Amino acid sequence: MSDELQKDIEAYLEAHWDDVVSDIDALVQVESVEDLANVGEGSPFGPGPREALDRALGIAGRMGLETHDCEGYIGYADLPGASETQVGIIGHVDVVPAGVGWNFEPYGVTRKDGYLIGRGVLDDKGPIMVALHAVKFWADRAAAKGERLPYTVRVLFGANEETNMKDVPYYRARHADPAFLFTPDNSFPVGYGESGICSGTLLSAPIEGGHIVDMQGGQAPNAVPSMAWAVVRTGERELPDRPNVSVEKQGEGVCRVEAHGVAAHASTPELGVNAIGILVDYLVDSQVGTSEERAFLGLLSELHGSTDGSAYGVACSDEHFGALTTVGGVVSLSGGRFGQSLDFRYPTTVTAAEIEERVRAFAERAGATFSMEHDKEPFLMDPESPAVRALLDAYNDATGEQRSAVTSKGGTYARTFSVGVSFGVEKPWVKNPAWVGGMHGPDEGVSEDALKEAFAIYARTLGNLMQLEL
Repeated sequence: MSDELQKDIEAYLEAHWDDVVSDIDALVQVESVEDLANVGEGSPFGPGPREALDRALGIAGRMGLETHDCEGYIGYADLPGASETQVGIIGHVDVVPAGVGWNFEPYGVTRKDGYLIGRGVLDDKGPIMVALHAVKFWADRAAAKGERLPYTVRVLFGANEETNMKDVPYYRARHADPAFLFTPDNSFPVGYGESGICSGTLLSAPIEGGHIVDMQGGQAPNAVPSMAWAVVRTGERELPDRPNVSVEKQGEGVCRVEAHGVAAHASTPELGVNAIGILVDYLVDSQVGTSEERAFLGLLSELHGSTDGSAYGVACSDEHFGALTTVGGVVSLSGGRFGQSLDFRYPTTVTAAEIEERVRAFAERAGATFSMEHDKEPFLMDPESPAVRALLDAYNDATGEQRSAVTSKGGTYARTFSVGVSFGVEKPWVKNPAWVGGMHGPDEGVSEDALKEAFAIYARTLGNLMQLEL
């Protein structure tokens, strides 16, 4: 890529970086968590996602892009080109709940030591605003030269990615797919495939006269939880504290047991420590509960003891996605029954139906049941296709690295379109300071330098794609 383009990229960042951060902050300020109890016309996922979508479209409109609201399900902004053929970029403006354990304000950007902290700065409000500014960069550049890009660029803002992705089917029923699409909602360099993802709920048999009064843990099924707690009847017994577990009396013969772990995304459970596993291990070791409760707690202890599916006999791997992983993200006690969510990221060597069958057999040992509720099969693109190569070349040119396309266990919008890949902005091999959290966890953060580099990569990517026959 030319020296002129590199100079233009650097000039845009110099002139507009504070604007980029301000636009990210405008989105992060919105608690855009799905709220199905308060849906309405034009806000099918609740008022938070609706407001964040409005703000994203407003920012794109002020940039001079043509914006359209698809009844609150999704929105898009176009930079019209010489052809109606589209290059698509899609990100999302909804987020998972903030949860506990924050040292910074979750709904507002904090700038500290070269990092941005706030819910969504990494997943995905920060990256989609950076990508939007890369489109604005090309709009300004083309206008200055009196030219039009060969293809139309469409930036899509989803509002339901974190839960059920009902936004994209609504859009695709009314609009043609872009000729090629990427989402800045995963890791660099280029994700040419994503593992299968299925999830369901493990449910205990009804329990009467139990010693566990309440039990809760986790904020989202697709995250390793950082905190879990239980209120238990202990009678005359005293339960001691131990590492990562604290015990507080709640009254005569009743105490609250709280466990702390390390949050992580379900696609990378090895980066976290599951607080539910810590809690149930403690309760099992302390022989808390009736025989029925202890049987189910033992089941939970076994399943939280590993993340490779070996507890259920579904451990497997393949050449593209590596080993299967599983996470129990949310536990609850309601109506006298314990519930435990289960999230699986699976390779091509097993199916969701096979996983469901084996987990059901596992559950029956304690009189429990399991029902699979969602499934998205694995998808793969050709890593040597011209479009994927265009992205990879942009990445390597911008960074000076020489990396190859990869797969991931994340569930992004890429899998919901006919042609798509995931593309940044994280670099798993780069470690942040300990006070900077990851996506779906407390103190979610991202390096400003990483976002600036992503801007340069996306700017180069758009230039590369415009030179292809799509």
